[in-house]
Amino acid sequence: MSSKDEIRSHHRRGRAALSQPELDAAGAALARHGLAWASALADGGRRTFAAYLGVGSEPPTLPLLAALHNAGHQVLLPVCEPGLALSWVYWTPASEFVRSRFAPIQEPVGDRLDTSVMLGVAGLFLPATALDRTGNRIGQGGGYYDKFLAALEELPWGVPVSPTGPLPTVALVYDAEVLAAGSIPAESFDRKVAAALTPGGLVRLSDQP
Repeated sequence: MSSKDEIRSHHRRGRAALSQPELDAAGAALARHGLAWASALADGGRRTFAAYLGVGSEPPTLPLLAALHNAGHQVLLPVCEPGLALSWVYWTPASEFVRSRFAPIQEPVGDRLDTSVMLGVAGLFLPATALDRTGNRIGQGGGYYDKFLAALEELPWGVPVSPTGPLPTVALVYDAEVLAAGSIPAESFDRKVAAALTPGGLVRLSDQP
């Protein structure tokens, strides 16, 4: 089994080779499939979704953010804080961005909300570099989302938390980044995800609810 760093490096090289037309097509497809997933969760209503702004050759998310906004949903984006913490800011197409002090990402400007805002969220769009069919995830290696996903479980949800966390969650990757079961080594602090969202559509991960 390859190490997480080896898997991450391999898929980063693959992403770096994508052309702009390929990135544009992926962004449009992810917006279409992501909005369909969100609409099913919203059940005809207007809800709040937590997402992120893809950068570089990551799966493009700006078309998805716009689609969610245009459908009447609210969108939360993360801001990196000291100690690998995340806060959250409501985003609209008019939002300004600044470069993060702590990570190589752009962050929205606005009032910062703590993890408890997730109690009102209908679903979570999660970044990833690769996933396997048992729900194991590789992120960018910064540790922010590992800490965030663990903090989610500590909120007062009022119901038992499933092995894939308290919120419906999809991790965004390219189609080739959904790997065979057992391809990704899992550690005690890792949190599994139930589904992948790829340009090809929603992929339910086999051992997850």
